Amino acid sequence: MENKDLGKTTLGMQANVAALLSYLLGFITGIIFYVLEKENKFVRFHAMQSIVTFGFLFVLGIIVGLMPFIQILAVFIWIIEIILWVILMVKAYQGEYFKLPVAGDIAEQNS
Repeated sequence: MENKDLGKTTLGMQANVAALLSYLLGFITGIIFYVLEKENKFVRFHAMQSIVTFGFLFVLGIIVGLMPFIQILAVFIWIIEIILWVILMVKAYQGEYFKLPVAGDIAEQNS
C-alpha cells in the first residue's frame, strides 16, 4: 500500500527519509528512530520492523557463527540481510508500508 501523505515527524525530517534511515544500520538505527519518533506511525512502523528483522538476523548470525559445521549458513544469512536491507530501504523511501511476514505484524502492533 502506498501513502504519499506521510505526515510530519517529530524529528523535523520527511517521513520517508526517516523511515529509510531507520534501516541504515539495521536494528541500531531502528532503535534510535523508534525511541526518538513519538508520533509518526509510518516511521515507527519501519523502525520497529528494522529492530525485529535485523535484530533476529543478527542473533541468528551469531548463533550460526559459533557452529563451525554450518558456516555456509552464515553466508546465506548475510545474503538475505543484504537483499532485505536494500528492499526495505527502497520501499520505505517510496512511502510504502512494506510488511514482512511476522516482523511486519509485530511492527504493526507496536507502531
